Amino acid sequence: MNDHYYSAKPRSQSDRRAFETTLRGVRLKLNSDAGVFSRDGVDYGSRALIEHMEFPADARILDIGCGYGPIGLVAARLAPQGHVKLIDINERAVELARLNAKANGIGNVSFAQSDLYEAVEGESFDAILSNPPIRAGKAVVHRVFSEAFGRLNPGGELWVVIQNKQGAPSARAKLEEIFGEDEVAEIAKDKGFRVYRAKRSKNE
Repeated sequence: MNDHYYSAKPRSQSDRRAFETTLRGVRLKLNSDAGVFSRDGVDYGSRALIEHMEFPADARILDIGCGYGPIGLVAARLAPQGHVKLIDINERAVELARLNAKANGIGNVSFAQSDLYEAVEGESFDAILSNPPIRAGKAVVHRVFSEAFGRLNPGGELWVVIQNKQGAPSARAKLEEIFGEDEVAEIAKDKGFRVYRAKRSKNE
């Protein structure tokens, strides 16, 4: 398979579709397309992360691997005085996320096509959110974790969701290695998914 949802330029024929869903009490009209992650509806892992993620109402937030935007757009609603930056390597996904923000009247957001954290070099955040691209391989997932640390403000948090059978135990071990064992917590278990929160110490 040559065309993955983590391809920069999907080669699959566009087949855009629209649907509505409610996430964390937020009703959204969403457009998805071929060549993006979970094109037929918001996946269970993203839903689990959305239900449990927490941050201040004025937080500066990064959604890495945003897809067509459900996690980041709900985050923007939950942080009305803050700002959410949505990034993805997939240009089609970024364009959809931008379209979905506009369709739902969500303005405290910005977007960039980005290979991992490339487009946010020099920026820092109070929270980073990720449903990491498991199919891209463990090395990529671990870079999402390790490179998040230096982009979090002191006291900032990385929130991730990962399926048990797709490596949740090793993901937690990696997070503990990066952030420290006492700074990583399992926030939720939901149908085989784990939601983890890793906190950058305020003293770092």
